[in-house]
This record gives sequence, structure tokens and C-alpha cells, in this order.
Amino acid sequence: MEESDGLFRKKPEGVDPVMTRSARRTRRTLQVAGAGAAALLALSACSSSDNSSAKPDSSASTGSSKKLSGTVTVFAAASLKESFTTLGREFEKAHPGTKVTFNFGGSDTLAASITGGAPADVFAAASPKTMAIVTDGNAVGTPTTFVRNQLEIATLPGNPDKISSLKDLTKSGLKVVLCDKTVPCGAAAQKALDASKLKLTPVSYEQDVKSALTKVELKEADAAVVYKTDVKSAGDKVEGVEFPESAEAVNDYPITLLKDAPNAEAAKAFIALVQSPEGQKVLTAAGFLKP
Repeated sequence: MEESDGLFRKKPEGVDPVMTRSARRTRRTLQVAGAGAAALLALSACSSSDNSSAKPDSSASTGSSKKLSGTVTVFAAASLKESFTTLGREFEKAHPGTKVTFNFGGSDTLAASITGGAPADVFAAASPKTMAIVTDGNAVGTPTTFVRNQLEIATLPGNPDKISSLKDLTKSGLKVVLCDKTVPCGAAAQKALDASKLKLTPVSYEQDVKSALTKVELKEADAAVVYKTDVKSAGDKVEGVEFPESAEAVNDYPITLLKDAPNAEAAKAFIALVQSPEGQKVLTAAGFLKP
């Protein structure tokens, strides 16, 4: 008999109270387990959905939520020709549908073209002085120095004239070529000569550093004062001679997005590549110094 509310009631026949309680506990356990499994499944579904939306679309351009396309026009100092050409190919590979076109030359000539209205997206100059020509109303933000460059003497292969110093360039009968003083490499060479109190009359002044180097490569000159990067790119066509005065005339190379850039988004991405570790690796391999 079971007591309840002060009355004695007869137990139901054929029912084990212990088994009944056990069954109830088992039922509750199964219900909790089922609810937990359902919750886990729901959470897994949400997590899968979140992960899927967080992954970038494989068709999207790297580093940009917007797919880049079109042509990027870059005006760059002649000494950047080899390294920027390499970076241009890398950019096109990373951003299918884009094309990078270059106009290489003397920084002063390029600056004059930009201020004259020539369409361009990016300007990379070989000195802050030439960059300043375009920054007044033609650039977006403040130009950033991305590399530096140092001068070196380029001689004929084997250095037959035994040139070992900047002073040796003043020898009588030696045909020496310099960049024009309005060009960064020419201004830097003049600065080095002034620091050494040397006077040098070249056989010609060239409008960019590549033209000065070519004179030696074609054996039209015995030596030229150019950048280390140009000597390196020439390979065995010339021989390089370092001189200590070059440390007094190291050029900073600034780069900027131009105000009226026809393809500003792609131009920003190209500048980012130049400044990235990958871009810097290409530039230092070409002989440029870190900024």
C-alpha cells in the first residue's frame, strides 16, 4: 500500500515502481541527447554557411574586393625599366584583364609631359626634385619613396683605361659621358664632382641614364657616370667601378598616383605591388637600395 494525502491507496498491479522510474529517466536522457544533437547540427550548418561566405571568391582580384581591369599607364625613370617591366608582368598575371604600359625616360621629360596633360596613372621619378614638378595639383596625396639608387662608373669591358676613381675621369683624351644636369643622374654626378672639387667636360650630355650607358656599350665613349642598377643590367657589356663620392649623391625614388588617373583603382594596386615585399625583392635584386 502507498500513503498519499493521508489515505492508503492500493498499488497498481503488475507495475514495478523501480522500473517505472528508470524508464522515465531513460526517456528524459534520450530527449536531452536528441535536443543536443539537433543543436549541434544547427550550429554546424551555421558555421558552414559563415565559412563559405568568409572565403574570397576565386575570381576576385587579390587584395581587392573589386576585380581590376583595363590599362595602367606608368611613367617611370629610365633606370627602372628592367625591374618595372618585371613587375608589370607580375601584375598582369595576378590580375587577368589588366595591362600595364610604360613610358620610360628622363624624369624631367616625363614630368613635363604629365604637367602638359599626357594621360598617365602613375609617376615614378628618380629624384624628389623632379617629382616636385608634378606634385603641385597633379598628384594624389604625398609621394612615397620606394627605393634609392647610387652612382657608379661604367667603363668598357675589362676597363682598358684603368679607371679606378672619379678623378681618373678627368684624364686628358678620355671620352666620358654624363647625364644632363636637369636629369637626376646628371644632377647626382655633378654633386659628386663638386664634393670632390673636380671639373669634368664630357663629350656629351645625355637625356637619360640609359642613353649615357648605351654610349659605352657601343664603344662611343670610354666611360659614363650612371647608376649601379644600370651597370648591373648591362651585364658583361660594361664594367663597373665604384667611387666613394657616390655616397654623397644617393637618389631617393618617389612614386605617386596621379590626380587625373584614367584607371585609379588599378594604379593603386600597381603602386601597392611596388611597395610590397615581393616588389621590393625584385627591386633590390636589380641593385636598388631600400628606402
